[in-house]
Amino acid sequence: MKAKLYGLIGQRLSHSFSPEYFRERFEREGIAADYRLFPLERIEELEALLREQPELVGLNVTLPYKEQVLRYAQQLSPEVEAIGSANVLAIHRRTDDALEIKAYNTDHLGFGLSLDGWLREAKLDRALVLGTGGAARAVVHALTERGISPTLVSRQPRAEQLSYEELSPELAARYPLWVNTTPVGLQLGETLQLPYEALTPAHYCYDLIYNPSPIRFLELAAARGAQTKDGLEMLHLQADAAWHIWTCND
Repeated sequence: MKAKLYGLIGQRLSHSFSPEYFRERFEREGIAADYRLFPLERIEELEALLREQPELVGLNVTLPYKEQVLRYAQQLSPEVEAIGSANVLAIHRRTDDALEIKAYNTDHLGFGLSLDGWLREAKLDRALVLGTGGAARAVVHALTERGISPTLVSRQPRAEQLSYEELSPELAARYPLWVNTTPVGLQLGETLQLPYEALTPAHYCYDLIYNPSPIRFLELAAARGAQTKDGLEMLHLQADAAWHIWTCND
């Protein structure tokens, strides 16, 4: 029997710590499995990947496919139904070789648990969520569960969202928590254009990016005295939740 294969799909994957994280776990626990990166230029390439890798039983999903990947799933977990995006796929091959794929979301769990430990006794009532993609949806879900009212910020805002141009220092200062869910910062020199002068030691800035860290967003926030946190702990927490899903669905 061949070793099981797990992996990560997305576009820019060179920053990912996931292979190292899972391979160390496999070695530590004596598990015959491997974890690989599968960069896809288009989500449609997923079909060929599934055909070419018959040992593939689990996938993590990252930018920009957390919403697009849902079209390939036969089942959606309740969290995916509520959030509208997925970052974990459990893949089952029937005896007739047909695939059964179930989509899950562990981002909201990883982010929420990480946020709980970081904020501890801090009582925050509102947050700015930078970005509107699949990761932002998971963050919004976790914030809402905790009674924190989220406001989305986008380059092309819709109803009840803000544009970056509308985010004045006076307005931004009213939000004690800023969460970056965009990929801005993965490339050296990229910077979110924000009114950093609005930040104080009473503000908290969280970036889902964990490599490189700290990115410019967190550096500028820390320079204003704000509390800062990257996404490494979230990665570990959501990865543990993904592993539980894969092993419980064997």
